[in-house]
Amino acid sequence: MTTVTRRVAPAPGTTDSIRFPQGFTWGTATAAYQIEGAASVDGRTPSIWDTYSHTPGRVRNGDTGDVATDHYHRWREDVAIMADLGVSAYRFSLSWPRVQPTGRGPAVQKGLDFYRALTDALLEKGIEPVVTLYHWDLPQELEDAGGWPERITSDRFADYATLAARALGDRVKTWTTLNEPWCSAFLGYGSGVHAPGRTDPVAALRAAHHLNLAHGKAVLALRAELPSRARTSITLNIHHVRALTEAAEDLDAVRRIDALANRVFTGPLLEGAYPQDLLQDTAGLTDWSFVKDGDLATMHQPLDFLGVNYYTPTLVSAATGEASHGSDGHGASEHSPWPGADRVAFHRPEGSTTAMGWAVDPSGLYDLLMRLKAEFPSMPLMITENGAAFDDYVNPEGEVSDPERIAYLRGHLSAVQRAIVAGVDVRGYFLWSLLDNFEWGYGYSKRFGAVYVDYPTGRRIPKASARWYADVARTGTLPDRDGGNR
Repeated sequence: MTTVTRRVAPAPGTTDSIRFPQGFTWGTATAAYQIEGAASVDGRTPSIWDTYSHTPGRVRNGDTGDVATDHYHRWREDVAIMADLGVSAYRFSLSWPRVQPTGRGPAVQKGLDFYRALTDALLEKGIEPVVTLYHWDLPQELEDAGGWPERITSDRFADYATLAARALGDRVKTWTTLNEPWCSAFLGYGSGVHAPGRTDPVAALRAAHHLNLAHGKAVLALRAELPSRARTSITLNIHHVRALTEAAEDLDAVRRIDALANRVFTGPLLEGAYPQDLLQDTAGLTDWSFVKDGDLATMHQPLDFLGVNYYTPTLVSAATGEASHGSDGHGASEHSPWPGADRVAFHRPEGSTTAMGWAVDPSGLYDLLMRLKAEFPSMPLMITENGAAFDDYVNPEGEVSDPERIAYLRGHLSAVQRAIVAGVDVRGYFLWSLLDNFEWGYGYSKRFGAVYVDYPTGRRIPKASARWYADVARTGTLPDRDGGNR
């Protein structure tokens, strides 16, 4: 691997320079509920996703995460696969109800022992463990007490962060507080297409605030326990929002969605204040009196990097008739995840799509990274999720050929590289996902993995994209379209 020396960004779509900086992190990522299984083993109690997936009609085909890919029992095999692929880092989440089953009180040692053994095995293989504290699996008892719309949940999260840091702080140096709090707040409490399945726009806004507060309190808790070399971060699914036309009303639709999707988090966390237009847009729903004195200071903690998840751009316009939030790519519901944006319509961009129906558009990732550089020039970035679902299958030779995924990854990695050349401080890339797994409301019907999982047997089969990605990670370069490395 060599250091990028080119200073002028090539035009989108070109590949004048395809080398990544020396020391660039090449990783893969998973989430606890999607892969672990063992839902009632060793003291683990239900999370909101256990309850949600067991509720008829919530998840496609009635699928649940009870077994998932059985990573809890097959983690040694999965670590060996990662070592074979040559990734340098593995981003995984802790299961809050496995570590602290009721969301309060002492930790369960068997749960902590599982994560200790996993991190030790990763370190033995030269793979850096990157821990996410929360990837949507709130202990059900905390939801029964009010969940994220209630302030006390942020205190419980800080206590949980302390337990995790004390148990793993000698092994793990990179910590992420929350994964995609937008989904937790607005899909979980607004549209109801994610757990816990509530449909209250005010609760969604309250949840967003208390997730922000939980992040700040968790960063403080982590720093109180971890060595000074430890790094803290948060991962946001920053939406790259585009206007259908340049008409003023369409541009205002972009502003509204950008406030709800992005600035509701980046404002308080990175700048110390909620955007005024967000408060004005939602004034008919709430006066935001749940924001208490000192909250903004608590939330606005220095970070070592910002995690960025990107899959597809968002295309909006002003609604000429009934708003079509069902086309926003986040799942169909009669209830909107966009409080105060009832007059915004969502559109499906033209071009090829993934099995999720999401547009394949690497230029959105490039544009997003350039925006983040412009707005937060001193903040290092990490691509913590990027990938695609396609209709993968095992061919008669026992192999999984997935050229569409390879093309998707190549396009998006090229966008990352172009952004680096243009001066964006991107430190690494985590492929989503290591394994096919439980894809939330879609159950097992969507396959994002670089490794195919035969769910009845649990057998793992690395796809062609896994081998392709392994070569990229090994060489630090993107192969040209004929398959060779430059």
